[in-house]
Amino acid sequence: MAKIINVETNELREVVDGDTDDLIDKAEELGVAFGCTDGRCGSCRVEIVEGKKNLSDLTQNEKDVGLTDDEPYRLICQCKIEQGIVKIRV
Repeated sequence: MAKIINVETNELREVVDGDTDDLIDKAEELGVAFGCTDGRCGSCRVEIVEGKKNLSDLTQNEKDVGLTDDEPYRLICQCKIEQGIVKIRV
């Protein structure tokens, strides 16, 4: 099981490896806001503090809202945690 940690609250949730729906549920428990879950609104944008290498590649929807590989931000609704730990700042 992968892990996601909110560095602001130090709360941790375990996430099924590669499961976006489980990640959305657990991230919401950690304080991430969702306006949609298809990558169009951008409300679930978080800063990846640590573990960026454990996430899936940027999706086209993330690129469409202006995210790039060079910055520490991702849309949680578009991510999969492939393994390990990902620390986020909401």
